[in-house]
Amino acid sequence: MASVFATLAHAWAGRDNRYPDQLIDGVQPHRVQKLYYATANFVLPDRQPVSPPPITTVIQIGDYLETKIAAFEAHTTQAPVFSMVKKNILARGREEMFHLAATLEPATLTQETDLFAGVREEA
Repeated sequence: MASVFATLAHAWAGRDNRYPDQLIDGVQPHRVQKLYYATANFVLPDRQPVSPPPITTVIQIGDYLETKIAAFEAHTTQAPVFSMVKKNILARGREEMFHLAATLEPATLTQETDLFAGVREEA
């Protein structure tokens, strides 16, 4: 559900006809420049195969793999499935893969290694 609401927030945030009561005293809607979804280059062996979205961005996470595992372990909501989650995290190795789902300025897709590639700093 977090993904659904984040996607809706991305679509609605930049519109001046949503939540006009918040657009006072010069406040303008913010348009997010990019929206990514996490993806992978494998399917889970105990699930029906799916066709995952194409990988558009690969981030090398290096030594942060252990930090990521520790963060998942710290969430009690993850405890019932943590062994499966940890196995899948380790299967990915030290790379995170993403699919560029939406962009403010459509362009030909290129392979990225930085989620902030092409993002303009706003004044």
